Amino acid sequence: MTPLSDHPLRYALANELHARPFPVVSVPSTAVFLAIKRPVDAAARDRESDLAHLVALLDRYGVAHPPPGATHYSGQIGRHSLKWEQHTEFVTYTAIVEGNGSRAFDPADFDVFPAEWLGQAPGQRITSITLRICPYDSDQAIETALDDWFVPESLAVARVLDDAAVVAGDFRIDPAGHMRFAVFAAPETGQRRVGRVLQRLCEIETYKAMSMLGFARAQQMAGQIGEMETKLTELMVEMTDEANPAEDTLNRLLKASATLETAVARAAFRFGATGAYEAIVNQRIAALRETRFKGRQTFSDFMMRRYQPAMRTVNATQTRLSALSERAMRTGDLLRTRVDVERSAQNQALLESMDKRAALQLRLQHTVEGLSVVAISYYAVSLAGYLLYPLTEATGISKGMLTAAITLPVVALVWLLVRRIRRRIG
Repeated sequence: MTPLSDHPLRYALANELHARPFPVVSVPSTAVFLAIKRPVDAAARDRESDLAHLVALLDRYGVAHPPPGATHYSGQIGRHSLKWEQHTEFVTYTAIVEGNGSRAFDPADFDVFPAEWLGQAPGQRITSITLRICPYDSDQAIETALDDWFVPESLAVARVLDDAAVVAGDFRIDPAGHMRFAVFAAPETGQRRVGRVLQRLCEIETYKAMSMLGFARAQQMAGQIGEMETKLTELMVEMTDEANPAEDTLNRLLKASATLETAVARAAFRFGATGAYEAIVNQRIAALRETRFKGRQTFSDFMMRRYQPAMRTVNATQTRLSALSERAMRTGDLLRTRVDVERSAQNQALLESMDKRAALQLRLQHTVEGLSVVAISYYAVSLAGYLLYPLTEATGISKGMLTAAITLPVVALVWLLVRRIRRRIG
C-alpha cells in the first residue's frame, strides 16, 4: 500500500510547540536577561544579523553554532547556561549560573556578556534584568532583603503558584542600568517550576517595556491629533456657513484626510502590537496565581495602578484616531454631496440655457426659411418670366400681367419644396 504522505510543515509546526522549553534553574542561582530591539522597523529587520551576533558570543566561549536560520538556542557558555530567542521585534538572551554572589544584584553579573560584544549589538537595549534566586528562609528574612534591595514605594511582592515561591520587583532601573527581580523558592519547589517563574518574570518585564512603546507613540501623536481635530472642525464650520466654495473646502478636507490616514497607517502596527503585548503581560501575571505577601501590593496591583492607565491612554488614542477618521469620512461625504448638488444645479441651468438657445435657433431657422422662400421665389419668378416672355406677343398679355400670374404658383411651389426638404433632413 502507498504510505500516507505528510504535509511538508507537519513536523516543523509540531516541533515549534516544544522548541522553547522553560529553563531548569537550581536554587540558589543568579540570572541575567537582555532584550535587544532595532529602533526602527524592527519587525522587518535582517534577522540574520541577530543570529550572527549570537554566533559572535558563542565564538568567544568556543561553543558550537546553532543551525542556519535558527530562531532559538540553548547551550552552555562557560559556567552559564544560555538561552537565546528571536521574536517578532526583538531578541532575548538569558544567562543562568548556579549560586549567589556575596553582593546582591552585582553589576559584575552581567560580565557574561562582554562589553565589546554588547557594543556590536544589531539594535538597542529595550530592557535588561538581574534576577536573584534564593531559598525561602522565613518571612522576616524576606522582608529584610526586600527593604535592602528594592524601592519600597513601587515594590510589588506576591506568593505565587500555590506558595511555590515569593517573587518581588520594583520595576525600576538600578544604577547599573538593570531591572531587579528576586525569587525566594520554597524547598519543595522543583527546578523546572523555578525556571517557569523566572521566565514569566522576564516576559512580564519585556512585554511591559514593549507595550510602553505604544504609550510613547500615543504621547507623541497627542499634539498632532489635536491639530487635526481643530482643522477638521474649522472645515466643518466653513461647510455649514458656506463661507467658501464647496469645492475649495473639499480639496482642503481631502488634504487633511490624507494627513490623518497617514498618521493612522503609521501608528497601526505599534498600537496593534501594544494590544498584543498588553494581553501577554496580563496573561503571564495571571499564570503566577498571586496571593498577597504581608499585605504588600502584588504585581497585579502595581500593573493596575501604574501600567493600565498607560494602556488605556493607548486605547483612547487609537479610538480617537478612528473616530477622527470616521468624522473626516462623513464630512467628506457631505461635502461631495453638496458639490454634486451644486454641479447638478449648474448642469440644469446649462441645459435650460441650451434649450432656450435651441428655441431661438429654431425660430431663427424658421425666419431664415421664410426669407429663403422669398429669395428663391424671386429668382424663380424671374427665370420663369424670361422663359414665358415670348408668349406675351402671341397672347397679347403684357409682361407685368404674366409675371403677376406666375408669382403665386412659383412661391407656392418653392414653399412646398423647402418644406419637403426640411422634413427629409429632420
